[in-house]
This record gives sequence, C-alpha cells and structure tokens, in this order.
Amino acid sequence: MPSLMVKVYSVLFKYNLKRRLQTLIESPDPFNNIVTRTDESIATSNPSFSNSEDVATKDLHIDPLTSLSLRIFLPQSSLISTLVPGDQGVYGGYVPDNKSRKNFKKLPVILQFHGGAWVSGGNDVVSNDVFCRKLAKSCDAIVIAVGYRLAPESRYPAAFEDGVIAIKWLAKQANLAECSRLSLDKRIVNGEKYSGRQIVDGFGASMVEPWLAAHLDPSRCVLLGVSCGANIANYVARYAVEVGKLLDPITVVAQVLLYPFFIGNIPTHSEMKLANSYLYDKATCILAWKLFLPETDFNLDHLAANPLIPGKETPLNLKHMPPTLTVVAQYDWMRDRAIAYSEELRRLNVDAPLLDYKDAVHDFATLNVLQKTPKAQACLEDISIWVKKYISLRGNEFSY
Repeated sequence: MPSLMVKVYSVLFKYNLKRRLQTLIESPDPFNNIVTRTDESIATSNPSFSNSEDVATKDLHIDPLTSLSLRIFLPQSSLISTLVPGDQGVYGGYVPDNKSRKNFKKLPVILQFHGGAWVSGGNDVVSNDVFCRKLAKSCDAIVIAVGYRLAPESRYPAAFEDGVIAIKWLAKQANLAECSRLSLDKRIVNGEKYSGRQIVDGFGASMVEPWLAAHLDPSRCVLLGVSCGANIANYVARYAVEVGKLLDPITVVAQVLLYPFFIGNIPTHSEMKLANSYLYDKATCILAWKLFLPETDFNLDHLAANPLIPGKETPLNLKHMPPTLTVVAQYDWMRDRAIAYSEELRRLNVDAPLLDYKDAVHDFATLNVLQKTPKAQACLEDISIWVKKYISLRGNEFSY
C-alpha cells in the first residue's frame, strides 16, 4: 500500500485539483495561448554552470502566434573541459566558443512533455524543472521541456500541434546549425578571418540557438511524456513515423511513456477497481477531458484519449513506432490501457518493455513531493539504463 504521507497528500491534491477544474469551468481565462498557471511555483532559469548548478537552463519562445515556450536543460558534461572566463556571455550565461569548437561535446536530446491533466503544469514549474535536471544528468543528454498550451483556453488539438511544432523547430535548428558550420568551415579553408557572422532573420536576430548548434546530436532524439504529456509524446512519435525523412536530420530513436493519460468509453478492470484511487480519480480526470476535448464532439474514444479504439484496426504505423518504454503504477486506474498499448506494440515486434511499480501511484516519479522517494529514484535510474541502449554512440552496451 502507498505510504501514509501519500494518502494524506492525495486528499489535499484531489481537493485542489477539483477546485481548479470547477473554477476553469465556471470562469475560464478570457486570454488564449495560456502555457502556465499563476498559482503554480515557477523555477527561474539559470543559463550558467556553477558548483551548485551542474545543469544550465535557458527559456525560449519559438512561436509568437501560440506562445509556445521551451526550456533547455544542458548538463555540464557537454563541456570537454571546465569553463574559462571567455565562455561567459555578457548576461552571465554560458556561450559556446564557435571559433575553436574544441570544447564541444555532442549530446543526444530528450524532448519532454510535462503532465497536469491538460489544465495545469508547465515546463518551468518547480516539479518539472527538478525532474528534467535529474533526467539531463542521469541520461547525459540535453533535455528540452515543451511548454504547450493548456486547456480550456486552448482545447484539442492545440497541445498536440505544439508537440509537432517543437520537433519541427528542433529539426530546423539542426539544419541551421549544419549550414552555419559548413559556412564557417568554408571561410576557414579560404583563409578568411573568423568574423562571428551568423544566419539571421529579417530583423537581424540570430536564428541559430547556440547551445543546440554546439552540443546537439540530431541523430539521437528521445521523446518522453509524463501523464497527459505521454499522450502528446506518443502523437509526436506517430507523426515522426508518418513524415519520415521530412524531419531530417532529427531521428527519433526511442520514446518513454510515464503513466499515460489514456481513457476510453468502455471501462477496463483497473478503471472500475481503482476509480477512486490516489491523486487522480476517474471522475476528476473525466472532467479534465471535458475541458480538453472539443465541446461539440466529446468522446472518450477520441484518438487523443484512446490509442486502441475497440472495433477499429490497429493503425498501420504502429509497427513502425520507435522502441517504447512504458511505466505504470499499481494504484493507478489508467494502468490497464497503458499495459494493453505496450502489449500491442510488442505484438507488432516493437521493443516495448513495461515497468510496473508496486505500491506506486500516478505521478509517483515526477510529483515534487515524491521525487526523493526510493521508488522515484529507482524509476529514474531504470529509465536512464533503458534510454542509454538507444543513445549510446557505441551501440547497445547497456542491457535491460
């Protein structure tokens, strides 16, 4: 059984979530493109490395039409040697030295989508910031947390579209970085002096993100989603399969789904047995789905909610899905659909292991108050071991 602390916290969490949902139903924010809530604790970004901060962070807004934001987490392991004073920008943050490129280490990238039942959370919320920092260090990878639009201000398909925009932006950055590198190499071959010239937009601003240009390895991209963010990650993976080489040079090599926010019209065994389970009960989650899905056509067998709709054939692109690690909790009413999806992927010969944690609840590895528990730490370690099978430059040196 979950600990007493989890049980007590669950009662408070449920009360606050239901109150928030009711407030949003009665008086939704009149402004569109909301990506975070004002009543949530925000972690400020720190674009420099220090003794206490071995992961530098930076916030970007990549789409002015949707307020789509990203937070980049860059581990200090991306530097071959320690920082020198010249590596610090005028704003006190880390700036790669493009002249020598000797201190650059290429790292894989993890595109991360936070949870929050579609209506809360954010890429800069404290719990997500802490989790992404740990993930970046544990996997030795760049983590890019996506601040997608929230419901009910932005209903389906806004969050899914933001996921696609994010990975397309990442592909564009990889291409721009390669163009910039080739241009610099050509000037060096021709004996020209380095002038710091960059690819710029119509306003003269640099279009190349310097951290990604210096450290991103686009051939090793992993998608990771938490709760409803797992639904987005899975959608983006399907999109990557469908468009194929149009995302070049980005290659999605794996995805991780942490307790996906799956649901459907026909209740499963776990949905009936654990309907009033900890943190997220079924009635509250249905209310969240009503705020997210289109008002005119509410259906829990929507593709965004149910990846395996009864009576319909399995989508053809599922057999081409990237290796998929699924994490479920014993006391999570959504577990059965996640297990069924993992089994379907394995039936189609996709590498799709399942990690089922005993005495765990939904959000056990990512909720701020639970991240220091042994179970959460073990989950992060298990994820890192499996992910490294697909992002290691030397091949599958890690077994699982």
